Amino acid sequence: MTKRQNWLPAGEQKPGSTRTLLPAGSTNGSVSGAVRRTVLPGGLRILTEDMPSARSATFGIWVGVGSRDETRSLAGATHFLEHLLFKGTPRRDALAISSALDAVGGEMNAFTAKEYTCYYARVLDRDLPLAIDVVSDMVTSSLIAKADVDGERDVILEEIAMHADDPTDAVHDEFAAALLGDSPLGRPILGTVDSITGMSRTAIAGHYKRRYTAPNLVVTAAGRVEHAEVVKLVKAAFKAAGALGEDGTPPASARLGGKPFKAPGGVRLSTRPTEQANVLLGVPGLARTDDRRYALDVLNTTLGGGMSSRLFQEVREKRGLAYSVYSYAAHYADLGMFGVYAGCLPKKVDQVLEVCREQLADVAANGITAEELDRARGQLKGSFVLGMEDTGSRMGRLGKSELVYDELVSVDEVLARVDGVSLDDVAAVAADLLAPAPTLAVIGPFDDPKVFAA
Repeated sequence: MTKRQNWLPAGEQKPGSTRTLLPAGSTNGSVSGAVRRTVLPGGLRILTEDMPSARSATFGIWVGVGSRDETRSLAGATHFLEHLLFKGTPRRDALAISSALDAVGGEMNAFTAKEYTCYYARVLDRDLPLAIDVVSDMVTSSLIAKADVDGERDVILEEIAMHADDPTDAVHDEFAAALLGDSPLGRPILGTVDSITGMSRTAIAGHYKRRYTAPNLVVTAAGRVEHAEVVKLVKAAFKAAGALGEDGTPPASARLGGKPFKAPGGVRLSTRPTEQANVLLGVPGLARTDDRRYALDVLNTTLGGGMSSRLFQEVREKRGLAYSVYSYAAHYADLGMFGVYAGCLPKKVDQVLEVCREQLADVAANGITAEELDRARGQLKGSFVLGMEDTGSRMGRLGKSELVYDELVSVDEVLARVDGVSLDDVAAVAADLLAPAPTLAVIGPFDDPKVFAA
């Protein structure tokens, strides 16, 4: 691992203390002030990043639980909870929760991933106390009433149906299932019709009680914020809810790993009478903390990261075979995925797959050119810096750094790591990752998966 930036693992910081991770004026970009972290005695972590030029603030509470933490019978429980926490607390019903932020022009939302969940609100800086109070109330004091469980169950079943009806979304679930099998990471975040239908209020409430504890939570805020004030307001909100935890309890450790797994290869076909074929061809990728991820970012950008990428040029621009084609990389604590997606007319699917396979084989054998390396590095640096210009992105970076990376890398350090990627680095990661036979997921009007064999 590259040396961490002014960072102590959360368990090594003295409870009740505050640490400055990146001081104002450091190599963290000119728009930012200090990044500070406080660890409360019960294990709750609070991180803030001051952005003096901002007039807004984004506040978030991150929970170290995702769909990969669910048993088969609880598949979808984490996402179910995300819905239920907006339904009411002893202090506010669902309307009061939504209207509180609407009344000040704020935005509030949440999302569930495979390894974490986040609830957040973006408001004017003067309304940050309101955002802290509302979001903290939701996360710590949800009623999870049976009537809400039963009502929201139907909403989630509708969401599952909507997701299944969109093959551009569903093919990613098919690919994950093909590559990772019947494992928590291979299952959809939403759960299944059977698991959601059969999930009881008691089971969901138990999941909430076990996972939504102070050591497993990370509070982040970015924008025009004062760290001491945020800590004061969060402590008050959590204390009122009895959610500060027991003194002396250390924060949960970041979810880290690096366990490789074998690519299964083969084809997974979902036969549907669609007007377009949706294909996803891919292989195992890299774990989140693998130092080679920067080289993979360059490879991914070169292959399918924009209009100048190889796949876009070869599949769309030169041959007109597809409207949408791209590559992507997904990283988890102990493994990852790298894939190429394309949507095309069914009669063109063989040509599309042939071109995609040719491009993957070529880069695995020959790497990329110096011109492609320079262009990809420039694209990655520009998109990263531009993405850090708003308070929501800064808030998200703090949460992920604490919860799943266990390091905070300054903006300048990220840029330096991208600049440090060489042609040999990209060639090595391409040769390594693309050597196994790829796994293919297909949704479309086809009957026999054997016709897609390479």
